[in-house]
Amino acid sequence: MLENYKILTITHRTTNLNKLGKYVMQEASQEKLAALKQQFGLEELLYLATCNRVLYFFKSSNTFSVNFQEDFFKFINPALENGSLSCLPEIAEYFDGREALNHLFEVASSMNSLVIGEREILRQLREAYEQSYDWGLTGDSIRLAMKSAIETAKEVYSNTRIGEKPISVVSLAIQKLLASKTSKEARILLVGAGQTNKLVSKFLKKHSFTNVAIFNRTLAKAEGLANLVKGKAYSLDELNSYEGGFDCMIVCTGATKAIVDQKLYTQLLNGDSDEKLVIDLAIPNNVAKEVIDSTNINYIEIEDLRQLASANLSFRKKEVGHGQKIISKNLEIFQTLYQERQIEVAMKEVPSEIKKVKAHAMDHVFKKELENLDEDALELLNRMMTYMEKRCISIPMVAAKSVIK
Repeated sequence: MLENYKILTITHRTTNLNKLGKYVMQEASQEKLAALKQQFGLEELLYLATCNRVLYFFKSSNTFSVNFQEDFFKFINPALENGSLSCLPEIAEYFDGREALNHLFEVASSMNSLVIGEREILRQLREAYEQSYDWGLTGDSIRLAMKSAIETAKEVYSNTRIGEKPISVVSLAIQKLLASKTSKEARILLVGAGQTNKLVSKFLKKHSFTNVAIFNRTLAKAEGLANLVKGKAYSLDELNSYEGGFDCMIVCTGATKAIVDQKLYTQLLNGDSDEKLVIDLAIPNNVAKEVIDSTNINYIEIEDLRQLASANLSFRKKEVGHGQKIISKNLEIFQTLYQERQIEVAMKEVPSEIKKVKAHAMDHVFKKELENLDEDALELLNRMMTYMEKRCISIPMVAAKSVIK
């Protein structure tokens, strides 16, 4: 029954993400995963690998030895050194039965994610199932579990607030930008073209900001972001002579000291006295304190955004408890559905067997007696036998389901 469901997983919660790749199947293929199934006698297998978890969800009636985890990951990666194998008891999590299903439902509902409440994991899990299904690795049991996991995740997202309140500093910064009622045609200066401002650019494109100038030490990187937002690219040196003005400045460079000082800021204003929105996403800050203290500026720094992100994460974590109640309820429902399904599978041969009994009785056991019946009597007997056949098929199924309930 449910005890045949099992999960072996390593995640961001138990190990450094840099080490996680050692336990991922390199160049996972249908052949390699089929060999894994055969090696350990797994009836069904779903394989999921993301940037912060590797998960093997399988069905097996086997009782595994104490060396199972070590043998399993040695098969996954024959190059694993002894140190990576010896630490498995501390970093690998093994669940079976109801606990395995509970873990699957938590993963699907993003309650076990690095970023709680982000729905990306549900997409990744669905794609992993579709791939495993296409490769012939899964069967009816994992299909049922995945169907319930997806339905549970949707219910958690709909009936809790686990996905509310952004916890990415970039998304929070963009929210501040949108809340300021800045025009879509506003002049935006993007200083720096690293990963943070690359993500900022994607948000700017999403929200249709059309007047963006990007400055970066490496011009090619600035050009890459400019192509994304259909803006203009400049080298960082050109910032000192830029005369295009601005309404909003978003700054994030790797500089170890402020690069936007009073002189540069005044020059960039180009005589404009209107309040400007300045978002500083750098550590340490890229905007000098004197600029903040002496100009008409709406200044937002990363530390404020990080504190807000932390508060939002705490809010999401509180919602995990509500999500767990939904999971517990759905686990009870799943157990009943799973038992009913097992009965259906076990009894799928009942109709054909009853038909065989009927045919044998009429063609052999009572053949001579039936030959003496007239057409009307024979037709009546056939109708009676067909009625009894249908009743005999349904009675055991109804009786079994009533026992479950």
